[in-house]
Amino acid sequence: MTLAHGQTYLAIPGPSVMPEAVLREMHRGAPNIYEGELIDLTYGLLPDLKMVAGTAHDVAIYIGNGHAAWEASLANVLAPDDKVLVPVAGSFGLGWGDVAQCRGIETDVIDFGRRAPIDPARVAEALAADTDHKIKAVLAVHVDTSTSAKSDIPAIRAAIDSVGHPALLMVDCIASLGCDRFEMDAWGADVMVAASQKGLMVPPGAAFVFFNDKAQAARAGLDRVSKYWDWQPRANPELYYQLFCGTAPTHHLYGLRVALDMIKDEGLEAVWARHEVLAKAIWAAGEAWGRGGPFELNIADAAARSHAVTSLRIGKEHGTRLRRWCQDQAGLTLGIGLGMSTEDDPKGDGFFRFGHMGHVNAQMILGMLATVQTGLRVLDIPHGAGALEAAADVIGQA
Repeated sequence: MTLAHGQTYLAIPGPSVMPEAVLREMHRGAPNIYEGELIDLTYGLLPDLKMVAGTAHDVAIYIGNGHAAWEASLANVLAPDDKVLVPVAGSFGLGWGDVAQCRGIETDVIDFGRRAPIDPARVAEALAADTDHKIKAVLAVHVDTSTSAKSDIPAIRAAIDSVGHPALLMVDCIASLGCDRFEMDAWGADVMVAASQKGLMVPPGAAFVFFNDKAQAARAGLDRVSKYWDWQPRANPELYYQLFCGTAPTHHLYGLRVALDMIKDEGLEAVWARHEVLAKAIWAAGEAWGRGGPFELNIADAAARSHAVTSLRIGKEHGTRLRRWCQDQAGLTLGIGLGMSTEDDPKGDGFFRFGHMGHVNAQMILGMLATVQTGLRVLDIPHGAGALEAAADVIGQA
């Protein structure tokens, strides 16, 4: 017998839980892509996307996932043989750097491991040594979805400025946008990339690149830009089809309209605050479990933890067993230990992740934690007491 029948809960760090209102809005036949409501709806999305990003500058929409956003961002500001600095706090920083290398761009990687965010002082040191200013951009991931490390973007901006370096600051907010506080203009990001399937609560398939005037000047200095990745016609189209270099991602646009309306109705500050409280409830439970067993939050410093995803360590003999019990017996799917393999644990069985981004609330998080605690008990995995009470106290005091 299994108790997993019924409404399942996909608690992985993206794709996130999608609101029923978003899914209903997408459940329709294809619209006219040449005139009518879709055109008006699309242009209405742009100011609201900029609001969520905290920018008064430009945004380009692509049909693609986060990797597409990485490539689009690089294609518009960097040429083969250019050089970038890639400070890394997990797998996704390495991934963005790999895309750059595949485009013929030289990468100078500073790897901070899997248990710490980017150290801005090390960024400043690397840029200070680049006296010829060969480094054209710094590629920084705000929240690395594999490690759950959250890096201090304003501090990285300050590090760049402290040594008078002209490099662009390019930021990956794929996991964080709409979950963790991010303010593109106030924090000094020149380019920011995001995608639809996490805090924006829409199925995978739409990607976004935000860019300011400094980034646009870099694009103007390139000899050529791929026609498909070029953000210029997408951000400043003469005709609607130029927004997408062809057919629009029609149903994603309908869903995104509803999702952005939900964010606006709640208020962006309130969205950030909700994610913070729910994340702290998870951390409180994790810390309690860890006082009597191998359970451990991957990022020790709470200030460096994401409010969208939490990566956890539990020992290679326990992690996969716990995930499978939660899924098969209770209908709760937890994230795998992506990019967390070690020599002693080549499959990353000792790690898993909680996704708590987008359309989540207190009862969902408390139910998730109660299910995990049940799995710990059933599987006889050592753990400390009081986890659910600790999480409830955080939520009750909010």
